[in-house]
This record gives sequence, C-alpha cells and structure tokens, in this order.
Amino acid sequence: MEKEPEIVFEDKNLLLLSKPTGWVSSKERRGEKNPTVEEWLTGKVDPGLARNGLVHRLDKGTSGLLLVAKNIKSLLNLKKQFKQRRVKKKYWALVGGDVVSRGVIEVPIGRSRFDKFGVKIGGKLARSEFCLIKKYKKEGKIYSLVEIELKTGRTHQIRVHMSYLGWPLWGDWRYGGEKGEGDRLFLQAFFLEFNNPGKKKKRMSFKLPLAVDLKKILEGYEEI
Repeated sequence: MEKEPEIVFEDKNLLLLSKPTGWVSSKERRGEKNPTVEEWLTGKVDPGLARNGLVHRLDKGTSGLLLVAKNIKSLLNLKKQFKQRRVKKKYWALVGGDVVSRGVIEVPIGRSRFDKFGVKIGGKLARSEFCLIKKYKKEGKIYSLVEIELKTGRTHQIRVHMSYLGWPLWGDWRYGGEKGEGDRLFLQAFFLEFNNPGKKKKRMSFKLPLAVDLKKILEGYEEI
C-alpha cells in the first residue's frame, strides 16, 4: 500500500493533511482501486459529513496539503472561504520548456473529450499566476521549476494552463508532457493559507518541503 496521509496540523475544527502521490482524494468514481483519503478519514471526523469533510481535492498524481473539516460548521466556513477566494494556494511544478520569469494566465476551462479538460470558450474563468524558480537541462532540453499560485480552483487548472502556454508538466502525458513513473506528476501543493473557522478567524499558513521523490527527479537534471 502507498504511504499514508500525514497529519500536519489538527485541532477540534479541522485536519490539515499531506497527501502522498497515488492516493485519490474522494471515492466518487465507481470501481476505484486506489486508496482514497475520504475512506482513510473514517472515524477521524464527525460522521455523516459529505466526503468525510474534504474541503477540496488534489489529483491522484499530485501530492501536498489537503484541508479537511471535522464538523459541519467548519466545513461550511472553509468551503465559503474557498468560494470567496480567501484561501491562498501555491504549488511547485516542473514543466518542459524555457519559462519566462513570471506571468499570469486567465482563460476559461471546460470539459473536453475523453474525461479531459481544456481552454474552452464558455468554460469557467480560471486564473493562475506563476514565477520561475530555477532552470534545468537534460539531454539538450530545458525544463523550468516554477511556483504557481491559483486564484481560482478549476479541475486540472495548472495542468491545462501550463500545457496551453506550451509548458506541460513533467509526467503529465495526458496534457502533452513526457511520461513519468506511473501517474506521478511533478506537482506539489506546498503552501496553504486560510482562516481557522474556530479561532476568531485567525489566519494560518503552512508550507511543506519539496517531496522526497520530486527531489530525486531533480537529481537527474543539470541546473543552469
């Protein structure tokens, strides 16, 4: 079995988890064989909560911070913060290509064919901001490590936006990137900032180090 989620922070209102790659967030798809965070949360939150208190989701191949409410009041509060864009979310991603120092992409995203998403007229508005961290080279090709802040939370938003710009994620063969190991994407939700729903709106922020398996991937690349 894959490494289990790790509890980064816990109080009476919420859990903040570090989700490993290989885990599916919720058990919505029938016949899902991979371990799900939703099932793992059974007994850790108030029974009867939708998706066992999951406030948002991460793709199976993405690791990082995942916020969980432990009771209905906290769930409603945290979902409202996401809806009103008061939650700050940042990711690290390795993409193929020579990325500019910083940029903003704001284009609509909608469902495409074969259970994919893409830039689509009439889709939901999606905004991502990114900045370059480092550049690497391997076998004559340039790769860029970038920090991405989501201003909206659309399904596959980072994957779609970076592919649309011509810089697909490492491991994201579905959106034009090169094939990695299994379903692992070089994508980590490393930073999350929000108001604690039970502490007079106390602002809290958390940051993870780069995942060990992602560090190992970078070891095979030459920094430039």
